Amino acid sequence: MIQVTIWRADAKDSAITAFKVVGHADYDVRGKDIVCAAVSAITVGTVNAIEELTRVKLKAKVKSGYMLVDIPQGIDSQVAERVSLILDSMVVMLNTIEITYSKYINVQTSYSKGG
Repeated sequence: MIQVTIWRADAKDSAITAFKVVGHADYDVRGKDIVCAAVSAITVGTVNAIEELTRVKLKAKVKSGYMLVDIPQGIDSQVAERVSLILDSMVVMLNTIEITYSKYINVQTSYSKGG
């Protein structure tokens, strides 16, 4: 199962501060696993979109079955709004996958970042 954790600043400030994706869906064999492919495309595409469209460099660790992305703090408020919109879009897409494939992906929100 893929476990996605979305960290938000707090309940009042819902800005995403980091996200982590761990595991494999095991929906099908490697190369045919549409759930893994979708989650990878969404999360990697989100990082690429933020860096390309906002010029914000993200701190990301990526390896097979693992992605940890930290969103830098203290960026210009207009840029931060754009980054936030892209990240919120990612969450909507991941939640949409979870609705259909809940046996293979779990998306949760936390308000204090762990390791």
